[in-house]
Amino acid sequence: MTATQIAWRAFVAGALCLNAVLACASTLRVQVVDQNGAPVSDAVVYATPESGRLPAPKPGTAVIDQVKRMFVPHISVVQTGTAVTLPNKDNFEHDVYSFSPTKTFEVHLYHNTPANPVVFDKPGLVLMGCNIHDQMVAYLLVVDTPWFAKTDAKGVATIDNLPADSYKLTTWHERLQSANASVVQSVSTSAADSAARVTLTLKPE
Repeated sequence: MTATQIAWRAFVAGALCLNAVLACASTLRVQVVDQNGAPVSDAVVYATPESGRLPAPKPGTAVIDQVKRMFVPHISVVQTGTAVTLPNKDNFEHDVYSFSPTKTFEVHLYHNTPANPVVFDKPGLVLMGCNIHDQMVAYLLVVDTPWFAKTDAKGVATIDNLPADSYKLTTWHERLQSANASVVQSVSTSAADSAARVTLTLKPE
């Protein structure tokens, strides 16, 4: 067998394995409500295999804007290794910082877009602020898993391409009793689409 034939067979085998995984993947729809049954928006939901085995991370990029003295979005979620750009779209300077153990950094007074993004290289919660405008606050949750989503206005988060497996489904929201608190429950997925419901006990706004 020639080297070309060996390479072709390896390619075909890999493609078949990938197709098999995708065929068993499903969409997980998570409904998040509060203690009164009302939908909860901007809750972060992520799925981690019970086995602890995760695919190799694929570092990506994300953007958190500063518009009219606000971080947009107010709450973000990214995978570990993501490089986050922090553009200033106001016509005055901001000074973005965080003292969070997950990532301590400061981007000193600047306009427009900083030359270097901030890379978030370990999981955890990052609380960001502006040294000039105290009302500016943003939360960034960094997770090891590639399977995550944020709830919409109806309290629904959709996680796509989730391989059939048993998972720990973790849900976080800024109004939980502690900023580092979360709700964890087990969920199993199959080739068919799946659904879960999560109830959070939230502090008053």
